[in-house]
Amino acid sequence: MRTRGFTLVELVVVIMLIAIAMAMAATVLSAGLPGQQLRGSARELAAQLRYARAQAMVTGEPTVFQLDTRTREWQGPNRHQGRVPEQIEVIATVASSERPSPQVAAIRFFPEGAATGGRLVLKRNTAAWQIDVDWLTGEVGLSRAESP
Repeated sequence: MRTRGFTLVELVVVIMLIAIAMAMAATVLSAGLPGQQLRGSARELAAQLRYARAQAMVTGEPTVFQLDTRTREWQGPNRHQGRVPEQIEVIATVASSERPSPQVAAIRFFPEGAATGGRLVLKRNTAAWQIDVDWLTGEVGLSRAESP
């Protein structure tokens, strides 16, 4: 009676096929990471801007969200702070009265919900997301930006 099993060659072929499939999957997944990083950074900034607006409304005191476009570091109310990854370019358009220095942009939120308004654009290669803060309502919107 002959026992059935796998030969060494069959096992090696199967292991090679699995390794090739995993390498292909890793390539596909890593190609999507820059886009996810860009979108995640845009969502984080939008959430922090919404938080700043909510704090102004709750406390009855104006709050400020600041972003240094050179270092990509941001700071919000209650010591909330962070940094946009180096690979992402940040372009800020805010009221001139809210620019303490050429590279620092700020958006001020008022207790009634209004804001000084502005737009932050996060770019990486040809992809971009924009965050708009309406000056009248203080509402924060997030959308894909037009490709440059």
